[in-house]
Amino acid sequence: MTGPLLPAPVVSTQWLADHLGADDLVVLDATVLPSTQPNGRPGYLSGHEQYIIDGHIPDAVFGDLTEVFSDPDGRFPFTRPSLAQFEDAASSVGISNETTVVVYDNVVGQWASRIWWLFRAFGYDTVAVLDGGLAKWRAEERETDIGHVEPAAATFTATERPELWVDKEFVAGVVAGTEKAALVCGLPPAEFSGEAGNRSRLGHIPGSVSAPAGRLVDRSTNAYLGDDALRAAFAPVLSEERIVTYCAGGIAAASDALALTLLGHRNVAIYDGSLNEWAADAQAPLVTGA
Repeated sequence: MTGPLLPAPVVSTQWLADHLGADDLVVLDATVLPSTQPNGRPGYLSGHEQYIIDGHIPDAVFGDLTEVFSDPDGRFPFTRPSLAQFEDAASSVGISNETTVVVYDNVVGQWASRIWWLFRAFGYDTVAVLDGGLAKWRAEERETDIGHVEPAAATFTATERPELWVDKEFVAGVVAGTEKAALVCGLPPAEFSGEAGNRSRLGHIPGSVSAPAGRLVDRSTNAYLGDDALRAAFAPVLSEERIVTYCAGGIAAASDALALTLLGHRNVAIYDGSLNEWAADAQAPLVTGA
């Protein structure tokens, strides 16, 4: 690694401002925008147009999480890519195995956290999430640019860490008591309880603890809460040997996984299919209520 040395999995806006322009540093805008599909159901769009028109952190390259950093042929949105797909994705945005990567989005960090997790899961740790993302950067009246930034040519080689993922069979084993792990749901409280949601079956996986990703940040800055507040949010599971996070499609779950990593937990995995997969199986149990 020849880029700037990262102090932690999350870096401050000041750290990034101090290192902008450094050799072997790639800043990645991972913004995804909510949309409404023709059938009236909510969906998501790439934030690339907003990145070009509304602006981005200087020199930031756009990372398309809707297709490039996901498997476009996956059964569910944001399905994790294969090793070859991820190598192509990282290379396409100018990232090699000597690059320091800082990734951000324009909301509470869940999109940036997803890309951070993907890099970790494909064997690369020289990546951090920008604390507070673009919202905090703008609030501090820091410089932004408009227009497209062309990535440098690069080649990235991945090494899978399969222990950072679990599948539906493993989660079913946790529910049945044949696998040992704590389940943490990153969805908003109303979706956890089953009062809201857009899936055919609502609620949460039995035995889950609610830790909404949106409540892990200070909403005035979008920066992560301090250690004490994060420990309080995850208090029911911090003593567990293994923790599995999930949400609807593995996005908010990545923000929970990042927060747990900041707290020093080293045995966290994401259920990639999350409730998009679980709720689609009429035999998979769901419970409602807080």
